[in-house]
Amino acid sequence: MEKRAIIVDDEAATCELIEKVLTSAGIESTKVTKSEEAPEILRHGKFDVAFLDYEMAFPDGLTLARQMRASGSNRLTPIVLVSDDQRPAAMARGFEAGASFFVYKPIDKERLLRLVRATQGAIDNVLRRTRRVPLKSKVQIKFRGQEIEGETVNVSLEGMLIRTPRMLPIGSSVGVSLQLNPAMTPVVGAGSVVRLHGREEMGIHLGRLTREQSQRLQEYLLPLLPGA
Repeated sequence: MEKRAIIVDDEAATCELIEKVLTSAGIESTKVTKSEEAPEILRHGKFDVAFLDYEMAFPDGLTLARQMRASGSNRLTPIVLVSDDQRPAAMARGFEAGASFFVYKPIDKERLLRLVRATQGAIDNVLRRTRRVPLKSKVQIKFRGQEIEGETVNVSLEGMLIRTPRMLPIGSSVGVSLQLNPAMTPVVGAGSVVRLHGREEMGIHLGRLTREQSQRLQEYLLPLLPGA
């Protein structure tokens, strides 16, 4: 699976330099030199890593990082902030906004390549967590005191696509009881509806599983992942 990056920087030369380094590491890039175009691209695309200029015309890198952390598809994407401000306070604001790494201007190609290699572990971890396993299992959704029966279409460590006779609004908080195997007790937790697919399928993000329940889901799914 080819990895994809988004580069948002109002300096075309910086975008091109980062793109060249990413290409050498086998990562395809989408370059954006007008930051106002980035939110729409991020809403409709899934990226494996993002390079965001710390200081741009609004929205700047901090704003875009916050938007990504609040989104569904890029919520876990590693974010590299590109900055010429090396003050500790600036770095603290960046990490608070959701940055994973920093790279400073003027950009050194060798240092950037080392950083890109360092992000591979984070990228692979996100891919592993979000990779979907085709799986048909019974699932029970609880919403405002009501119980809705359904069946999973696919499941990942982060969420699931389910087929159900009743659709709920995006953003709905739900209780989840997932019967992975008749011989196992269900994985129980809470999540939220993040997307609707047609009239019978809902995507649910499992953002509120206990460590124990998350571990049980991981132990079941990991052996089913390609290459596991």
